[in-house]
Amino acid sequence: MNTLLWIGQALLAAVFLFSGIFKSIKSPEYLVKMGQTGVEGVPTPVLKFIGITEIMGSVGIILPWYLGVYPILTPIVAVCFAIIMVMAICIHLKRSRASIECRAKEVGNARNNAIILLVSILVAIGRFAMLD
Repeated sequence: MNTLLWIGQALLAAVFLFSGIFKSIKSPEYLVKMGQTGVEGVPTPVLKFIGITEIMGSVGIILPWYLGVYPILTPIVAVCFAIIMVMAICIHLKRSRASIECRAKEVGNARNNAIILLVSILVAIGRFAMLD
């Protein structure tokens, strides 16, 4: 079980680190072209803030549990990631209704967010259960 949770944490860390770095250094237009359509219309300063918090979350999903320093932070970060994914799913499903030509892409994005949501929930439950 512990190994599966570490795999889930590593997956979440990689996804959010990648996304956070790109949101921190790239323009919203570039991100939309890259497929992150949920950021369309988000002001650049807000996007940079989101990127920085995603980078911090990618650290928080790994280090507290690994170091044994405030390990409660790891499942809390997983819950926060789950909340972000619920909002992302809602955004993509709302966008899928806006136009026929982008429906498949937005539903695909929502599906990917749902997978990340599931992993986040499993990590949160698993790590909460393993706390002393």
